[in-house]
Amino acid sequence: MLVISNPRDNLLPERKTCTYSLTNMDIKAYLPEAIKKIPTHMDFVGQKKAEKMFQMIIISFAVVGFIWGYICQQFSQTMYILITGFVISCLLTLPPWSMFRKNPLSWQKARPEAEEIGSTTTSASAQKSKKKK
Repeated sequence: MLVISNPRDNLLPERKTCTYSLTNMDIKAYLPEAIKKIPTHMDFVGQKKAEKMFQMIIISFAVVGFIWGYICQQFSQTMYILITGFVISCLLTLPPWSMFRKNPLSWQKARPEAEEIGSTTTSASAQKSKKKK
């Protein structure tokens, strides 16, 4: 049996796969300890406050910007004021300031061990199968 190979097969380089991925990288390992200690959570009440504050700042700067732009007859002045309001609102609402973390959630207690759960679920599933018959 005669096997003929394509001469171009030897000319192509081998494909190498990238072993690094952004999802597998642990960025926290490279951060200094001072940054790791910064809290990054915000409770639900804090999220509501932050959203309301964000909207109020944007709306008030938009109204003031529109009025000032109308007086000056310059749309660019309106946009500058609106962008300033956006930056200020981002600085005030995006970081998890302590005023947004005053109502922490109380977590549920841990479930019992798997052995206890398995015994109760098997008996419950057995009772269901008996009822269906």
